[in-house]
Amino acid sequence: EVQLVESGGGMVQPGGSLRLSCAASGFTFSSYDMIWVRQPPGKARELVATITSGGVTNYGDSVKGRFTISRDNAKNMVYLQIDNLKPEDTAVYYCNRNLHEGLVFAPYHDWGQGTQVTVSS
Repeated sequence: EVQLVESGGGMVQPGGSLRLSCAASGFTFSSYDMIWVRQPPGKARELVATITSGGVTNYGDSVKGRFTISRDNAKNMVYLQIDNLKPEDTAVYYCNRNLHEGLVFAPYHDWGQGTQVTVSS
């Protein structure tokens, strides 16, 4: 059973930083590419960042230069370092295995609880 537990969110001022964590279990973590996805209030899910099993990263245009995805295969953990936070970054942030479905999230059925990031002055 795939389980994903996100943590590290909170309320911060614009320009602040957060480090989100995702603890994964129920699958061979080191064999899978991973993603971070966010869902702003009232809006659709948005792909934020990807990381391959080998550590190659990619980012959505809206977060490029501010977000850094990383992983620790020994700990079954994936992280998202967020710097220079903006109000438009406010969302629930989720991690998951990368199913390589592009921007289609219907195939994902094992979302964790997510972690709330709120950016406000």
